[in-house]
Amino acid sequence: MDIVYRRLTEKELDIFIKMRINQLREEGAKEEIDLEPALKDYYQRHMKYGTFISWIAVDGEKIIGTSGISIVEKPPYYGCPSGRIGLLSSMFTDKEYRRRGIARELLSRVINEAKDQDCGTVQITASDMGVLLYSDFGFVKNNNFMQYKL
Repeated sequence: MDIVYRRLTEKELDIFIKMRINQLREEGAKEEIDLEPALKDYYQRHMKYGTFISWIAVDGEKIIGTSGISIVEKPPYYGCPSGRIGLLSSMFTDKEYRRRGIARELLSRVINEAKDQDCGTVQITASDMGVLLYSDFGFVKNNNFMQYKL
């Protein structure tokens, strides 16, 4: 196993999107629409502006792990004086490659991207499978997180 880590480029975007959809399926999402066009639009726009950054893990020619961080900004607050927040997404490792430290390495790289972007905090809505990874990394649950669906 000779895994290489590199930043996602637009040429890998179609495969990245398919892996994102596989991740959503694995997490139990209900597929009510074709999400590929919206994902492609989002990633292309935000990669161009530097507000979405992804590191991927590649074995030979095959992408076997993905990560992503969206940089969002809100008014500064005491817990995050920059107002810049990193929202983690697309943390996914191919089933054949799990439990080998790939997700941890990808997570470390996107966390470093958030630091470079002056983010004061990084957040994720973790899947059941990811909770252990994030807890071990130092993430703390926020029981006040709430969501209103439109």
